[in-house]
Formats: sequence, structure tokens, C-alpha cells
Amino acid sequence: MTSSQPWYKDFSIYREPRIWVIFGFGVISGFPWVLIGSMLSAWLQEVGVDRSAIGLFGVVFVAYSVNALWSPLVDRVKVPKLQRWFGQRRAWMLLCLFGILAATLTLTQLDVVTDIWWVALMALVIAIFSATQDVAIDAYRIETFGPHEARLQSAGAAMATAGWWSGYSGLGAIPFFLVDGTSLFWQDAYTVLCFVIGAQILFVMATRESTRYRPAIPQFNRWQDWLLSTLVEPITEYFKRSGWQLALGMLAFIFLFKIGEAFLGRMSIVFYKEIGFSNDDIAVYSKMVTWWVTIVFAILGSFVNLKLGIVRGLLTGGIAMSASNLMFAWIAGVGPNTNLLLAAVIIDGFTAAWSTVAFVAFISLLCNRAFTATQYALFASLGNLGRTLLSSYSGYVVNWLNGDWQLFFILTAIMVTPSLLILLALRKPLTRLEQNYQRELN
Repeated sequence: MTSSQPWYKDFSIYREPRIWVIFGFGVISGFPWVLIGSMLSAWLQEVGVDRSAIGLFGVVFVAYSVNALWSPLVDRVKVPKLQRWFGQRRAWMLLCLFGILAATLTLTQLDVVTDIWWVALMALVIAIFSATQDVAIDAYRIETFGPHEARLQSAGAAMATAGWWSGYSGLGAIPFFLVDGTSLFWQDAYTVLCFVIGAQILFVMATRESTRYRPAIPQFNRWQDWLLSTLVEPITEYFKRSGWQLALGMLAFIFLFKIGEAFLGRMSIVFYKEIGFSNDDIAVYSKMVTWWVTIVFAILGSFVNLKLGIVRGLLTGGIAMSASNLMFAWIAGVGPNTNLLLAAVIIDGFTAAWSTVAFVAFISLLCNRAFTATQYALFASLGNLGRTLLSSYSGYVVNWLNGDWQLFFILTAIMVTPSLLILLALRKPLTRLEQNYQRELN
């Protein structure tokens, strides 16, 4: 379903204050991936930890894949004290931010060589709190816009993506600049980032709770009724609404779509450092450039998806995402050429933003508002399962290939093929689903 809205009208939705609140929460969502992702990988690589072990640290990201198991708590359970002052969603966000802050403060006191198990435990704690926080943030985003605000919902998905990359790439450049440009150690960089977390806590406190478009929470007399409504009904409702064949096909697509990108992302920092790029190069090109490229193309991607439709946007974005991985294979053959790195991160940022906006809009489309947090967490968790659990073996794959980075990146480009074949097979029913959804909104 395409949009007939004039292009210049599309930009007016970004004057809506709710859009910028979603952007801020996107920043908060992406930031923990710096603490336990690129920053931790660089620290481990510099002290000589093997690629396979660095890859296995990615197991902590499985928390993002199983957060659907406790997502009903975010929908139903009240946080004492915080609930009264900040409401359901923000109370959970604040609880998680305080947990992330405590774990990050602990990392500032650890040595990654002698305390590696404690480092791994703190990384897991951050991942669990961050994954729980994402449930509340995603629910807040979906509930912020009414069922009649399709364009704002699409723009919200774009700004959530732009915010996530701002937190991951924009703020993620800080520790690399600190370690290369000063005499600070990685523990000192974690100390600086604690102040960033403090600023995020203040931001959440300053925003307003989203209650306008949330269905009323029913009251239950028996715990069995609560269990049925909270855990069983969100799943059964999805399958009844979609039908078993389409429902399973969509879940398979969600699981497979981001695997290639995740394999590349998990080993990218190790690759940069092994190939000869400095921490400053990583900060400038992999972080700062990617940050702005992703923001720009996330916003443009929302417009393109409105014109093309979500299904065609996913198909086009998936093909482009796969092709962009070949740029890194080129770098592996040439060496640490910053001009080539600049081209690679621009192309990769463009394709990642486009495909992610379409992906977020797609799984948002599948949610019933009566089970917003639970169903969105279920879909997002399934997508993260492929990204995090399987990609934790990326270091083993590189070692198995005897450090042949070119072949590794070619393999990551091929990994998107199964999901695109599924999307093609389901294209007609998915297009009908999207058209019906658009007719209901209009």
C-alpha cells in the first residue's frame, strides 16, 4: 500500500514532540550495547583474548532473545515506589537504568585478565537489565501513537532506529577517543560512561508516561486467570489472527533476517583492530560516520517504506544489506585503507538503517495493542535469538577459516538468502495483511 501524501508533508511529522521522546528512548536502548559490545570487544582484543572467546562473550546478548519470557511482568507488575511517581513504563525503565549503572560501576573496578569471569557476569547483568528496559521502551513507543496515526507510528520506528544508533555509534565513539587520545584505561572510560547513564536517568524522569492509547489492564480474581491472560493469550491471539501457516512463516523470517548482519557486527571491532585500524579510526569511521549516516537514512527509509510498503521495503533492504557486507571483504583484501572504510560504513549504515526501519515497522504491525509489550517482545526476541545466539560462534567461524576475513564476510552476505526466500513465498498474504491494516487506519 503506497502513500499519496506529498513528500514535503512527510517532514512535518518530525515537529511532533512525541517523536523526539521516542528518539531519546532509542538512545537509551542502544547505549548498553556499547558497554557489553564494541567497547568490551576492543578491551578483550587488546589484552590478547582469543577470537573465539570474544565471540562467546556475545552469549550475554541472548538476554535480548529471551526477554519475552518476562515481558508480561512489564505489562502487569507494578514497580514499588517508582510506579506511583513515574507510571508503568517509565518505572521499569528507571529500575533497569539503576541496575545498568550499578553493573557498570562494578566494571570500573575489575581487571579483564584476572577478573574475566566477573567481567562476564557484569556484562550479563547489563544485558538482562537492558533487555528488560527494551520491553518497556518498545511498549511505550507503540502506545505513544493512536491506531489512527499510521504515519507517526512509521516515523516513530524511524526515530527509534536513529536513536538506537545514536546511543550505540554516537555515544559509542566516546570510549575509543578516550583510550586512544588520553592516558585513560578502559576502566576509566567505563567511569566516564556512568555519567552518561546518569543523564539518561534524568531524561526518563523528565518525560511523561504514555497512557493515552493503552487498553485498560483487567483485574483478576484467580492467579490462573492472570497466567492465562498474561502468558497464553498473547501467543494464541497471534496464531488465531494470522493462521498457522502465515504465523510460522513470519516467525521464521523474523528469526533469520538479521543473522548475517549480526555475524559481521560481532566480529567487526576485532577485524578492524587485526587489519590495522587504530582506536581513533574506529571511533571516527565505525562510530561517528555510521551514527550520522544511520540517522539520515533511518528517516529517509521511513519515507521510502511508506511509498513502497513494508514488504517491498524489507525485500529491497535485505538485498542491499547482504550486498553491503561484500565491502568488508574488499577491505580484508586491501588492508587498512580509511577511504575504503569510509565507503564501507556509509553503505553499511544506509542498508542497515533502511532494513531496520522496515523490520521494526513490520513487527510493530503484527502486534495487538491489548498485548503490546508481550507480543512485540516475542517477535523482537525471536529476531535477537538468531542475531545473538548464533553470532556468538562467529569467532569460531573466523578461526575455522584460518583468519580468512574475506571468505568470512562473503559468508555473512549469503546468510540473508533464506529469509528473503521466505519473504518472497509469503509476499501475497503479507501484502494483503498490510493493505488491510492500512485500510483500518484510514
